[in-house]
Amino acid sequence: MKVLLTGSTGQVGYELARSLQGVGEVVAVDRNVMDLSNLDQVREVIRSVKPQLIVNPAAYTAVDKAESESELAYRINAEAPGVMAEEAKKLGAALVHYSTDYVFDGSQPSARVEDDAVGPLSVYGASKLAGEQAIAAAGIPHLIFRTSWVYGMRGKNFLLTMLRLAKERDELRVVADQHGAPTWSRTIADTTAQVLSQAHAGGNAWWDQNSGIYHLSAQGQTTWHEFTQAIIEEAGLSCNVLPITTADYPTPAKRPQFSVMSSERLMTRFCHLPDWKTALQLCMR
Repeated sequence: MKVLLTGSTGQVGYELARSLQGVGEVVAVDRNVMDLSNLDQVREVIRSVKPQLIVNPAAYTAVDKAESESELAYRINAEAPGVMAEEAKKLGAALVHYSTDYVFDGSQPSARVEDDAVGPLSVYGASKLAGEQAIAAAGIPHLIFRTSWVYGMRGKNFLLTMLRLAKERDELRVVADQHGAPTWSRTIADTTAQVLSQAHAGGNAWWDQNSGIYHLSAQGQTTWHEFTQAIIEEAGLSCNVLPITTADYPTPAKRPQFSVMSSERLMTRFCHLPDWKTALQLCMR
């Protein structure tokens, strides 16, 4: 099976390039080869590679910047996945795509399930939701994995930012009233590979039964403040972490206060997901 992987130098794409090797022949492309803001280029690459499967972790992820670059965010997060879905339909291919907990408004303090009502608070969240809808509307075999608070040891993410700041400062002020589940990029990649191995073995019937949206985030929940404390403790650094409120740290994009998602559907059908703290320890060690 030929697999086209986008965003291969991003934090999730980099891990997928490794994890997907057992799934098929992986053609990994980065933004230099396939820029999702260039829809003609997206079509050209897919038509050239002719994959049986497209895996798309590439995205516009600058949550605050998206508020002032909405057109670009929608092109990359909504229109490009729609184009991928159209091209996949012509090829008889399947599509794996990644979305976000930010499609929810976070107003209810209970874990969201896949069928719950969505209500994004930001351009980023709305653009990712539009991408989900474009893929579903294409009527192709697909998996949409909603994940949350993604981190890893490469790229730009919260973990690396906090490690850098903790080495530079004696004190950090971190938001303590937003709840979610930090998810290691390798957990996302390895879970994807496990699911796709089952899909490959199951053939067309598997896709008929299992296409749809799944929540793929670490088990348990925490706050940005507690996550930072765990990072600093695991790194053996000494830095005081003070809790603050969302109101103390205003940002251009509004974040959901409670964006914990239940991954029971994925775990019941496919495989187990680790607790966020266990994954963090594995990542940092």
